[in-house]
Amino acid sequence: MDSRSLVIETLNFESPSRIPRQLWLLPWAEKRYPDYVKKIRQLYPDDIAQAPAVYKNPLNLTGGKYQAGVYIDEWGCKFVNREDGLMGIVHEPLIKEWSDMETFHTPDAVLNIDTDAINRFCRATDKFVYAGSIVRPLERFQFIRTMEQSMTDVLFEEPGFVELLNRIHAHFCKEVEVWAKTEVDALFLMDDWGTQHAMMLSPGVFRKYFKPMYRDYCEIARHHGKYVFMHSDGNIAELLPELAEVGVNALNSQLFCMDLDRLSREVAGKITFWGEIDRQYILPNGSQADIRNAVDLVYTKLYRNGGVIAQCEFGPAANPENILKVFENWNRIIDIK
Repeated sequence: MDSRSLVIETLNFESPSRIPRQLWLLPWAEKRYPDYVKKIRQLYPDDIAQAPAVYKNPLNLTGGKYQAGVYIDEWGCKFVNREDGLMGIVHEPLIKEWSDMETFHTPDAVLNIDTDAINRFCRATDKFVYAGSIVRPLERFQFIRTMEQSMTDVLFEEPGFVELLNRIHAHFCKEVEVWAKTEVDALFLMDDWGTQHAMMLSPGVFRKYFKPMYRDYCEIARHHGKYVFMHSDGNIAELLPELAEVGVNALNSQLFCMDLDRLSREVAGKITFWGEIDRQYILPNGSQADIRNAVDLVYTKLYRNGGVIAQCEFGPAANPENILKVFENWNRIIDIK
């Protein structure tokens, strides 16, 4: 069975012949552990790929996204990064006062994608392919206003706050639409909603402003026959049933920040768990037994004739041997499944 069919059977809970795999590789790890990266790629090749974001005209960017220094993205947000291989932080708001909205424009250039190039990529692989665009209304709002200011904006709900959210959402609806017309298999959403122990913003804020946005993106995707994949960090257990409800098919989240028994009861069999294995403690410092137990726990609690993708992130502080062991153990489950 080809990788694409394998992932689709997993998403549809159709008892795939094995559990699909994907390594998330940060430039940090690629620079430091090239031999391990090569070995993992050879032994446990990915079943999922992200399409390249190819545009007909160059975007107006400054610096490198994962390079030390200043990076200015296609929206004009300025990220300051102190270390190669990681993404920086926005310290200065793009919109400082609500009056700045008069000169603010969303980046139409990212809507002018090279559909032919993206389709050629999809046809050249048997992997399941998700879009190269990242639809992130909450995080984009935070990038534009800074994390600190965005929290105050949510608290006071001033008219400028609502207008900016509406403009961000209108742009992302267009972006989802143009990518949904390509041959990718899924669209990609990304917003971090959780802290280590709880949600960053209240469930009420999520339901009032952002849940309807995600529903719109999922409806566009469904209209074009696409799946929806999403990433969100932190303890977001309260959101998972609602993300499944609006149409998110696969979620990459920090499972080990949450109660797996709760996830097993509430959403196993309703959404696919696109990883992950704990990258805060187990991947950096865990023993081989810890790795084995973590993989077994995810499989036991969340697998329902599908609904689990063997994903983990090779990023800062991760022990490269533990990354290898993650995939070895998923392969062991494949053998006994």
